[in-house]
Amino acid sequence: MIPKIETATTEEIKSFQEQKLLELLSYVNQNSPYYKRLFAKKNINIKSIKKLEDLQLLPITSKEDLQKYNDDFLCVPVNKIIDYATTSGTLGEPVTFGLTDNDLERLAYNEAISFDCAGIKEGDVVQMMTTIDRRFMAGLAYFLGLRKMKVGVIRVGAGIPELQWDSILKYKPTHLITVPSFLLKLIEYAENNNIDYNKSSIKGAICIGESLRNQDFSMSILSKKITDKWNIKLFSTYASTEMSTAFTECEHSVGGHHHPELIIIEVLDEHNKPVKNGESGELTFTTIGVEAMPLVRFKTGDIVQLHAESCACGRNTLRVGPVIGRKQQMIKYKGTTLYPPAMNDVLTHFENIESHIIEISTNDLGTDEILIKIAVKNKSEAFLQELKDHFRAKLRVTPKIEFTTKEILNPLIFNPMSRKPITFFDKRKNDY
Repeated sequence: MIPKIETATTEEIKSFQEQKLLELLSYVNQNSPYYKRLFAKKNINIKSIKKLEDLQLLPITSKEDLQKYNDDFLCVPVNKIIDYATTSGTLGEPVTFGLTDNDLERLAYNEAISFDCAGIKEGDVVQMMTTIDRRFMAGLAYFLGLRKMKVGVIRVGAGIPELQWDSILKYKPTHLITVPSFLLKLIEYAENNNIDYNKSSIKGAICIGESLRNQDFSMSILSKKITDKWNIKLFSTYASTEMSTAFTECEHSVGGHHHPELIIIEVLDEHNKPVKNGESGELTFTTIGVEAMPLVRFKTGDIVQLHAESCACGRNTLRVGPVIGRKQQMIKYKGTTLYPPAMNDVLTHFENIESHIIEISTNDLGTDEILIKIAVKNKSEAFLQELKDHFRAKLRVTPKIEFTTKEILNPLIFNPMSRKPITFFDKRKNDY
């Protein structure tokens, strides 16, 4: 069931969001020590904010602000907090998010309409291959959303292909929630253990943490590798703890759908001005309906492009394209601007590469240096040259590449303190 507001006209959606914006500004001005102080300091009269375009009159909120003044963003007494979630902070310490009972209900609603967008319906069974513990908001959100939809849930958690297949064969889930690269490990395990994965119950996978699409929505090398072997439908999602909202693809695979009843979005340039239609910039959002820790004009650090045309699924909402990269992870290398996802795509192209990490450091000249460490099945100088040629052809530059082993890389990639595989290590002296 598509929420009515998502099939409304763009004018109706804008008018609805403007009303919600007025309510939000009044709420944070009354209840948020941080925003109350900020608005007073900047002499901002919230009554002058009437249109979405007026958002530009408000200052942005950064991750550093959130970390530095974490407790001041809380709009409710501590005894109203039902769940504590954390997300990584830019200054080292994690940022805490408190959620009230109403926030958990909003989270469940968000996931329910997001999963519905990806075709999951009552009667389906979903296997969660993500953690629900360690103060991880997403895992809890998935569970709450599926429960709200009256969908069966198998909480297996991350990793262990043998356990995943045991659950798939026993409980016959229709969908998986997973990091897409893990699907390759499931395929490999199935092939080595005579499991006919194309005859399994799995119809689709909701994919998190890694991109499935190129900027033109064609399949990335990773998603092509999966679907060339396993005949399942992959759905890309984009979300963050700070926004407590997800952007999920529908069956047409043309970007993550915006839920206007939950979040206001902007795409800004480096001067915090809206980019022109079709241009990329930093996704910035204002939450709607969050009770404990609402955020106003929060800059995510993610560089994206918005798409405004109506979708064939009937929704008239904005769509968020694949993340081009994170602003802080931008690399200037030999005059070329690069982001880690582009390098990951090149490396994923080669079957010979079993695992890799990308290290960025500052050289003696004060410029960015790239070192890629790879573990391969068959090591040779000819393969190294082929890989370098492919980098030059695709990205116009060739980073330094060296061989290592899975035993060295895997403890770095699969850090027990991290919820996702880590393949990017930024050792630069300066903040970007």
